[in-house]
Amino acid sequence: MSAYTVDLDWLKRVREDIIDPSQRIIDPHHHLWPKTVAGSSNVRRHRLYNYMLEDFWADTSSGHNVTDSVYIECSEFFWNSENEHFNPVGETEYIKGLAQLSLENSKKTTISGIIGHANMLLGKDVDEVLERHLDIGGNLFKGIRHAGSWDPSDTINNSHHNPPRDMYLMKEFGEGVKALRNKSLVFEAWQYHHQLTQVAHLARNNPDLVIVLDHFSGPLGVGSYATKKEEVYDNWKKDLKELSRCDNVFAKLGGLAMPVNGLGFETNPNPPTSNEFMSIQRQFYLTTIDFFGTERCMFESNFPVDKYSVSYHVLWNAFKNLVKDFSQTEKDHLFFKTASNVYNIP
Repeated sequence: MSAYTVDLDWLKRVREDIIDPSQRIIDPHHHLWPKTVAGSSNVRRHRLYNYMLEDFWADTSSGHNVTDSVYIECSEFFWNSENEHFNPVGETEYIKGLAQLSLENSKKTTISGIIGHANMLLGKDVDEVLERHLDIGGNLFKGIRHAGSWDPSDTINNSHHNPPRDMYLMKEFGEGVKALRNKSLVFEAWQYHHQLTQVAHLARNNPDLVIVLDHFSGPLGVGSYATKKEEVYDNWKKDLKELSRCDNVFAKLGGLAMPVNGLGFETNPNPPTSNEFMSIQRQFYLTTIDFFGTERCMFESNFPVDKYSVSYHVLWNAFKNLVKDFSQTEKDHLFFKTASNVYNIP
């Protein structure tokens, strides 16, 4: 199986009974995208397969009780206007249409929130873009992700926003983030493990801004990091503990099945079972829960990116197995209440 292609036949080799099927779930992190069409002028990333609303519904209908979801920007469905700074609003507009469609189907997962994109390096001027997002997205529009994932290695891709080095520390970026804070919007932070101190910088400078940490801050496990996994974990743990002292930061638990994390699920002859999936990454989950507490943590699917490595029903079984001895109150926070509170979803 290719690391960048979803092989449905490969995923079907593992099928499990659903654990605790009545447990409510809000999936706070998924994407939708069309397959890349050769020669298309508005393609921003190369997609080898479709993952649209029907595909997402096929996953969320696989047995777990996924009532709601939050769509996270992925540089798709942009407008193609002369003012490029407003083009990301097209993504909010498109997903709002799908969200309305999902609301009409009571038997399917409802898209109840949208995290869009805006260039925070516009500084104070980003306010106009945020206003446009809000005008179009209304109550569905919850905030912005401007990913800062950057690494000096040529073997590791920077994020889809192609950020400059130390972007979160730039004065203009800080001014842009303050515009988010003034509108009570969420900032979604996606970067690599060695950039955690930069997230802490943002959090301390904006104590009234809700910041959501994506994918454990991307512990790297490929390239030069492939032989330094213990060192990566120790440094990640130290910096995460410091960040957890910022009460305005919430953590998403998931997203470690990407090839860049180096766990290698996608290269195995068979996909992982829920126990196999969790066994080699358990320490990241339990450490984060220990530092942040269940009231500031939420499980995420990161689909379809993590679908390279694991099927949807197995993924959520892995989460349920991990916390099988937790109290029901703690489980509810991890599976839906924290997401409900952060994104204002009833």
